[in-house]
Amino acid sequence: MIAETVCSAVSAAGLGIAAVTAYRKRFLSAARIAAYSLVPVGLVMTGVVGWAADTAFSPTAWAGFVVLGGAWLLFTGTRAVERRRGGTRKERRAARGSAQTEAVAPAASAPSLGPSTRPATRPAAAPRAQSGDDFSDIEAILKKHGI
Repeated sequence: MIAETVCSAVSAAGLGIAAVTAYRKRFLSAARIAAYSLVPVGLVMTGVVGWAADTAFSPTAWAGFVVLGGAWLLFTGTRAVERRRGGTRKERRAARGSAQTEAVAPAASAPSLGPSTRPATRPAAAPRAQSGDDFSDIEAILKKHGI
């Protein structure tokens, strides 16, 4: 009874605010506020508020929520352990069986030690005309810090 009265009061207040908003020529906002303010009355008329009030004050309903929460914790806990182990028991057994029957890399052979594509000696470095100019800023910073 009290829940229905509160919902009706909230709806009446919302419709009053919508009327003031419409008076200020903000019709789109007024329509949106009116829509929100009609929701509590609609919930009262459909019986949802009565059902929710009966559920909120029922110890049996709260015990049911506790049982559902416990089931959810068990489910998520087992999933977490399963992920840490690497899948379900069937998946681990299948992976272990295939690893025992096949070689790791059946087509692999000894490493190739053929001729190298790198030249034996390094080519002569091209002279850098402005190498001192490029690093002068860096040298000044390093000297400043005592490096």
